[in-house]
Amino acid sequence: MPRPATFEEYLASLVPPSVRGLDRRTLLTGGIGLGALTLAGCGDGGGSSSTTSASSASGSASGGSSTAATGTVTLGSNQSDAVPKAAIQSVMDAFQKANSGLTVKINTVDHNTFQENINNYLQGSPDDVFTWFAGYRMRFFASQGLAGDISDVWTGVQGLNDALKKSSTGDDGKQYFMPSTYYPWAIFYRKSLWKDKGYEIPKTLDDLKALGAKMKADGLDPIAFGDKDGWPAMGTFDQINLRVNGYDFHVNLMAGKEDWAGDKVKKVFETWRDILPLHQADSLGRTWQEAAQSLQQKKSGMYLLGMFVAQQFEKGAEQDDLDFFTFPEIDSAIGADAIEAPIDGYMMAANPKNEAGAKALLGFAGSAQAQGLAVASDPSVIATNSGVDTAGYTALQKKAVEFVASAKSIAQFMDRDTRPDFASTVMIPAIQDFIKNPADIDNLVKNIQAQKVSIFGS
Repeated sequence: MPRPATFEEYLASLVPPSVRGLDRRTLLTGGIGLGALTLAGCGDGGGSSSTTSASSASGSASGGSSTAATGTVTLGSNQSDAVPKAAIQSVMDAFQKANSGLTVKINTVDHNTFQENINNYLQGSPDDVFTWFAGYRMRFFASQGLAGDISDVWTGVQGLNDALKKSSTGDDGKQYFMPSTYYPWAIFYRKSLWKDKGYEIPKTLDDLKALGAKMKADGLDPIAFGDKDGWPAMGTFDQINLRVNGYDFHVNLMAGKEDWAGDKVKKVFETWRDILPLHQADSLGRTWQEAAQSLQQKKSGMYLLGMFVAQQFEKGAEQDDLDFFTFPEIDSAIGADAIEAPIDGYMMAANPKNEAGAKALLGFAGSAQAQGLAVASDPSVIATNSGVDTAGYTALQKKAVEFVASAKSIAQFMDRDTRPDFASTVMIPAIQDFIKNPADIDNLVKNIQAQKVSIFGS
């Protein structure tokens, strides 16, 4: 895959060939596994909600549908942590101020609960609009008729290029997703700690092992690690697979086109097993936030995670002390220029109770005004709209923009690049089993492959 010279080319690289051409319908087949619980966003049960009254202006100010919109729009949000939750609220407050007659009710659900029960949620009584991600899972839900067509909203939004539009397009050529922000995955560290200890950025896996040994000798956990919620460790698998087997194999593996029981996947787990002692112990009882706090408190030397790790650092000096580097090279023939940079945004329910209001909200969410507010409130993300003024970006945000632009190949993330039932019901327990018992790799990969066949059909 050629190196994308621009963010537009990066986005285009995320779109499967069947969507790029928009000349054929390739609907996904297979059923959707229901989650064990209904999302709290549909009622009670651990979530929280907030309602803010509308003020002034008209529906057309949103950049979406020109149809006058009134009443209440419900928003199902997975942004349950304090920083992104405040960012969502600031965007919704601005939307209501610009749209008289509209009120937004935000139903916030714990991020992990939302993600693991999204299937049941969408087949029940979902909110008018809900937060979600670009990638395979967005197209999957659209193809199953569980998301609403927002193609008309796109006609009124400025600042989102054609590649973003394609990354928001379903297999039928219609748009189902409104992008808002993105962020890279990398290895994060505190500059002041590294300066004090004389640590240097590792270029190879051997360098990383040597650095980890130094950190252990200094009384640190080399790599912060928390996988209580199941998905964070997927990022470690992705990074190692990209380094061991390369981007093409990785995306084909996620799409069910490669053998999970083969030597290539075994090598990924063997490589991970070798560096597992560098990770914080007892990771299955620790959330990603708790692991991030060990980095913040300088008890851990590094942390492989998305840039949202910055949400656990105070704005100002603490966040300015945060830096990152790409996962080091393992095979010189493959290199280290493949990364992950997921895109977050919004989708509309297939049958929203307030469609006009929902489309007005989605149009606003895609605007430079909304995204400018989002990235100002949450400096751990980057805006997708080209009209956002980046002069106020932190050093971390500016570096992230350059990091993504310089990558040769870019993936989304395991649970966005593959089927939801495979990610949730197969890979989460498989990776957690590996963490508990890293010795039995042969049986682990055979079990994954058997389940993969039953889900993907080959």
